Amino acid sequence: MKPLKKITSVVFPLDRVNVDTDAIIPKQFLKSIERTGFGQFLFYEWRFDENNKPNLQFEMNIPRYKGTNIMVTRANFGCGSSREHAPWALLDYGFRVIIATSFADIFHNNCFKNGILPITLGEEQVEEIFQRTHAHEGYQLTVDLENLLISDSHGLQIPFETDSYRRTCLLNGLDDISISLKHETNVKEYEQNHPSYYSIK
Repeated sequence: MKPLKKITSVVFPLDRVNVDTDAIIPKQFLKSIERTGFGQFLFYEWRFDENNKPNLQFEMNIPRYKGTNIMVTRANFGCGSSREHAPWALLDYGFRVIIATSFADIFHNNCFKNGILPITLGEEQVEEIFQRTHAHEGYQLTVDLENLLISDSHGLQIPFETDSYRRTCLLNGLDDISISLKHETNVKEYEQNHPSYYSIK
């Protein structure tokens, strides 16, 4: 997992509430257990029309949002089924930070486990970011995880909070497997001193 310390990017505004995981990655694309390759299907039914051509009315198809790494959206993002493919698709597309007024719990946890920072802000703060995004073409934010600060070049500064353990994992690029491997020596020592009571015949 790539570390996340500080990132500056154009902000992609997704001005919708209750965006569920089926909208993020439709069920027909859940055919692989690999974590890569899902970005092309992100928001597929919104990004493409019935002929699989780009829907030019959907914000993500606007050229200035190409390659963005930060999304701002509304309440209850990531609701619906608990599929981990949703953060896989977001990460594979390039998103490292999602700002919203609230997240579905399981999706929120899965983001951290896959290298995405979900930031919960108040409605007024999120609205301010939306207004600035619409007022300034190519509007950028800087998200500084080390100092827990969101800022822009127009004077905006918003402190945010996040779980200290998860923050440490993101700063150091540690997922669950990496954390377990840090204790590999202790695990091997335990296994050597505690032989299994079961044997395979």
